[in-house]
Amino acid sequence: MTRPIETTYGFDTVCVVGLGYIGLPTAAFIASKGLQVIGVDINPAYVERINRGEVPFFEPDFEATLAGVVAQRRLVAQTSTPQADAYIVAVPTPFTTDHEADLSYIEAAARSIAPQLRGGELIVLESTSPPGATDRLAEIILQQRPDLSTTDGTPTSVYFAHCPERVLPGRIMLELAENDRVIGGLSPRATELARDLYGTFCSGELLLTDAVTAEMAKLTENAFRDVNIAFANELSIICDKLGIDVWELIELANHHPRVNILNPGPGVGGHCIAVDPWFIVAAAKDEAGLIRQARKVNDSKPDFVLQKVCGLAGRFRAPTIAALGISFKADIDDLRESPAVEIVNDLAQRLPRADIRVVEPHVDSLPNRLAQHTNVQKQDLESAIADCDIVLMLVDHSAFKRLDRAAVDEKILVDTRGVWR
Repeated sequence: MTRPIETTYGFDTVCVVGLGYIGLPTAAFIASKGLQVIGVDINPAYVERINRGEVPFFEPDFEATLAGVVAQRRLVAQTSTPQADAYIVAVPTPFTTDHEADLSYIEAAARSIAPQLRGGELIVLESTSPPGATDRLAEIILQQRPDLSTTDGTPTSVYFAHCPERVLPGRIMLELAENDRVIGGLSPRATELARDLYGTFCSGELLLTDAVTAEMAKLTENAFRDVNIAFANELSIICDKLGIDVWELIELANHHPRVNILNPGPGVGGHCIAVDPWFIVAAAKDEAGLIRQARKVNDSKPDFVLQKVCGLAGRFRAPTIAALGISFKADIDDLRESPAVEIVNDLAQRLPRADIRVVEPHVDSLPNRLAQHTNVQKQDLESAIADCDIVLMLVDHSAFKRLDRAAVDEKILVDTRGVWR
C-alpha cells in the first residue's frame, strides 16, 4: 500500500528514544521536515554534544543537517523522556551469550515512556526486534499504566506499531528519505497512525501489515544477506584449499545471467546482519537450520583468517603485522560486531612476540579491547606498510584502495577483501 497524500493526524511533537547510529539521524531527519523533535539518550556526554550540533560518530552528509535543526531548535536532546504526541524507540537490541534477544533496552524505554502518556499517543518500535517485541513493549507500558488500553478509538487508547529501520551506514541520510518502509501495528488504527507519521518525512512507499510480520520482515532481509555472504565465505575457504583465486572464480560465475555471488570477507559485522538472523533461530529453533548454519559459517571465518596469518607469521621470530581496517565495513567508524576487531584481538593473544600496527583512518583511538594489548598500536598507513612483514587487509576503505600496489610488493599479503587480487 502506498503512503497517503496528506496526513490525517497531527503530530506536533515527536520523541525519539535512543540517539545512536540510527536514532540520531532519524531524529534530525524528521526535524528537518518541520516537526518538533525531542531526542532522549541516557548518555549525558552524547546529549551535550548533540545540543551543540556536533555529531558523535561519523556519517557522511549528516553534520550539516544536525547543526541546522539544532540551531533552529527543531531538535533538542535530553536525558529524560518528555510528553509527546508520538514516540519512536530506536534503542539497541543485542543478543545474549546463548543468542537470545536481549530486550532490556526496549523494556527500559517502555518504562521511561509510560509515566508520560495521557492517551492517544503513537509509540513506534524501530529497533530491529524478534517476533513479539512490539507486543512486549505494549505489555510493559500497560503494566505500568492499567488506565490505558490498546483498544482503537477510546480516549485512553495508546497505539503501538513496528517500523524497522532499513538504512545502510554511510548512506543513512539518503535512505531515510527514499527507502520503502514496512509498517505494522498492533491494531488497524495503530498502523494507520504510523503510516501518517512516516508519511510526513518518507518519500518511499509505505507498506502496511501487522506488527509481527513487520518484525519478521527486517529479520528476513538480513538473514537473506547473511546466507548469501556465508556462501561466498565458504567458497573462499574451499578455494584457498584448492589453490583457486576466489575473486576470479566469482567474477566468472557471475557472468551467468542468473548468478550473483556476493564478495567474501573476514566475517560479518555490524548491528544487523551479524545479529538479526539469531532472532529467527531463537523463534524457530527446529526449523531454522539453513539460517543457523549460515551464522556459524560467517562466525567461523575470522578464525580461518587468524589461522592463516598465524601460519605465515611462523616464518618470523617477531613479525610486524600491518592490520588495515577495524570497522565492520568500508568508510565508516562503526566497530560493532566487527570481525576485524576480533581478528586483531586474537592475533595479539596468539602472537605475543608480534608487533601489530592497526591502521584505521575513521577512528581516533583504538577500542579498549585492542588498546589493552601492549603489542598493538595505532599507526598511519605509510609507516605501518613500510615497517611490516605481513600486510593484512581487513576492511576495504577507499584510502587503502588508493594505495600504490608497489608499496606492498615485497610484503606477505593476506587480502580478505580482494583489493589486491
